[in-house]
Amino acid sequence: MAKYTESTEHIDVSYVAHLARLKLTPEETVLYQSQLEQILDYVKELQELDVREVPPMAHPRPVNNVFRADEGAPSLPHERVMDNAPAQRDDQFLVPKIVE
Repeated sequence: MAKYTESTEHIDVSYVAHLARLKLTPEETVLYQSQLEQILDYVKELQELDVREVPPMAHPRPVNNVFRADEGAPSLPHERVMDNAPAQRDDQFLVPKIVE
């Protein structure tokens, strides 16, 4: 079985299918081999582009923060919050122990 080699830039779909434990029909093998070769040809075309003047980027589209500004606001008084606590001790919520 042929393997991927950088010099030929060829990937044998049958070999990869064998490694992945996939059973491909002969028709699927021919189809996928053709599609894979088209992808490799396109990648080869992309490698020929001069991108020295293109700045590197982490995302293909601009990323903007969609959250609102973090601004302080008045909250409930501590006593009122603790009035709703089913159990409390030392002005803190008392919860059941969950780690043994």
